[in-house]
Amino acid sequence: METRRPFRLPAHLPQGRIIVAAGLLIGLVLAIPGQTVTTKYVNDIFIFLDGAYRIQTGQVPNVDFRSSLGPLAYYIPAAGHGLGGSLGAAMPVGMALVTFLVALVAAHVIATRMRPALGLPLALYLLLIVAVPMNPGEGVRELSFAMFYNRIGWAALGLLLVMYLQPCLPRRGQMTADALCASLLTLLMLYLKISYGLVCIAFLIFMLTDRRQWPWALGALALTVAAGLSIELAWGGTASHIADLRLASAVSGDFPTFRVLVTEVQRNLPDIAIFGIFAGLLLSKRPGIRDILFLAACAVTGLLLIEQNFQITGILTLGAGAAVAAEASLRAGPAARPGIPLLLLAFLAPAILHFTIALGLHTTLGLARQGKAFSLPNYSDIRLVRLWTDGAYPVFQRYDDSLRDGAAALARLGDPGRVLVLDFVGPFTAGMGLQPPKGDSTWHHWGRTVNADHHLPPDEFFADARIVMDPKSPIEPWTTRGLREVYGAALDERYVLAVETGFWRIYLARDGDLNLSPSGSITTAMHSTTAQP
Repeated sequence: METRRPFRLPAHLPQGRIIVAAGLLIGLVLAIPGQTVTTKYVNDIFIFLDGAYRIQTGQVPNVDFRSSLGPLAYYIPAAGHGLGGSLGAAMPVGMALVTFLVALVAAHVIATRMRPALGLPLALYLLLIVAVPMNPGEGVRELSFAMFYNRIGWAALGLLLVMYLQPCLPRRGQMTADALCASLLTLLMLYLKISYGLVCIAFLIFMLTDRRQWPWALGALALTVAAGLSIELAWGGTASHIADLRLASAVSGDFPTFRVLVTEVQRNLPDIAIFGIFAGLLLSKRPGIRDILFLAACAVTGLLLIEQNFQITGILTLGAGAAVAAEASLRAGPAARPGIPLLLLAFLAPAILHFTIALGLHTTLGLARQGKAFSLPNYSDIRLVRLWTDGAYPVFQRYDDSLRDGAAALARLGDPGRVLVLDFVGPFTAGMGLQPPKGDSTWHHWGRTVNADHHLPPDEFFADARIVMDPKSPIEPWTTRGLREVYGAALDERYVLAVETGFWRIYLARDGDLNLSPSGSITTAMHSTTAQP
């Protein structure tokens, strides 16, 4: 049974205010350059910018376009675009806003439940997870906002895990604030990436078994349901989003095999072993069934989440779980254990340092305007940088060459209309400020969101696209090859090959008109009654 041992910072250093200030500072460091600096996963970034641009033109996620990601995956960069004024600022400014929001929640959750020696390192760890423009488990030079939703998910789940602890310094309205924070974190993930949202809901249900904390858990579930109904009334995209999730699940939603899970354990064995030390410290003092279930859930859910992420190492629930175990063991033991905070700091410090260096590198490169700006007009504030070694630089430099070539061909059309690209993502709509198609998807990934047996019907895939661009040097060759295989017959039926460049085959809808001559001296008109496939 927990014994409450109040602890306090000096009055001039309240823990919650320090956490808010840290979130604000980290967010400003991320947002001030107003640039996106990247060395990797450029095509992934274009997914979110395409969705953000569509929102700016009036489209609604899962209503006007399809995606297995939740609508917040597009509204976050859309908010960054609106505040930052450019697509290059969309991701850093949008993520700065999320970092500050997470800091506000952390200020309540951590400050009321953890002593500063444990809570402040954990808060810094979680805030940097959200803000750092890199995929966890990769090197500091591999900068990208790709898969940013996973990092938000790790942090949101980490804060919920802290709520396993009873408040040590309960405030007026503690239960209400707890319910609001838990509901906000759950809603954030339900409308960002469903797998994290389901884990959040499972945790709230688990907290109903705590006789001293079940009121806020029940309140959080009720608020989540009420908010979800209200959101659906305004959004109207729940049914189509579920259909998109079912499609993606049919392609890549299989439960991982035992061999895959063992491989993940091996890759993350050092972190799991250190987490085991904290678990042992707690269970040696109070070997209760709820503690055992909680500690097991930290490891198992983290293992399942990292397996379905595009991520090799970094089960980030282990850091939060270790901090909770450290706090609970200090409360449970009659003797002081001054080494426990130092052990937690040693566990979290490498990741904190790693993330800080990557964040500082992104900001420094952005302020110095280093790297090569992308060719598409609206992507000029996105810079491709070579750091130390070539890495993926040649691949994405060639990709940009293909974008330049395609943009030149489209520019000669005057008003090319809606453009569809047979590749992982279509960069031209947002990059050139074109009218977006309706009914299509923001991204296709062969073997993960689409395959030969599970894909959108041709009517939805082609939607109202006037131009279809088939890349000769796609950024994701397997996806392009698969899309050609699945939609080739419909492409020949609905479109005609109009022009071929060094990088592209450009198809025009059979009822379209096309003028590709810069001087106007040669005009080609193609109609459904005369064109040949």
